[in-house]
Amino acid sequence: MTMVVDDLRLSVQRSTRRRTLQITVERDGELVLSAPNEADECALRAFVLEKRFWIYTKLAEKDRLQRPAPRKEFVDGEGFLYLGRSHRLKLVDAQSAPLKLAAGRFCLRRDAVSAAREHFIRWYSERARIWLSGRVADYQSRMEVRPAGLKVQDLGYRWGSCGKGEWLYFHWKAILLPPRIAEYLVVHEMAHLHEPHHRPAFWRRVERAMPDYAQRKTWLAMHGMDVEGL
Repeated sequence: MTMVVDDLRLSVQRSTRRRTLQITVERDGELVLSAPNEADECALRAFVLEKRFWIYTKLAEKDRLQRPAPRKEFVDGEGFLYLGRSHRLKLVDAQSAPLKLAAGRFCLRRDAVSAAREHFIRWYSERARIWLSGRVADYQSRMEVRPAGLKVQDLGYRWGSCGKGEWLYFHWKAILLPPRIAEYLVVHEMAHLHEPHHRPAFWRRVERAMPDYAQRKTWLAMHGMDVEGL
């Protein structure tokens, strides 16, 4: 049996021995919904809708892992993201800093090309710290929480985390996302200062601070893995 829920197509496999519902993303991207014999279609659809963000994330992860990671070339005309917009790179002979964003272009000094990746990560990290700190300040009152501080670093496949001592951590790539999506990351991690787990109370707290969080969360699940790194 095949079930279609929104833009998701799932193969339904029923079993008399199964007591719970489970979704599996196969290696080829096929979605398999395992269900007890007695589970009706309404229950199956409700379960898929509840898990759709997880499904989008897993599909995006598989797609990314199967594709060769594109490597940026630090040459004239290459595009680099900043807050959701692509800016072309221009190599210059002289400027005060190795890397600048000026007049809509990233300007990289020619003598810094060999260390360009490090210069970009340093530039992104500093801008992310400033921008994300501003959003944290914006939401402190309405979320009734005051984080101990904020750090930006490479978090692997995670966009953010809430650490010990009420510190917030964000991946430097967060500053590549569109502003409204990066803002969602801030609200998400700040909510963890109240609720450590993704239980209904956690999502209710996120929704109170950001009523349209579901749309932003969906965009991140579907497109976040497409954000190009370095």
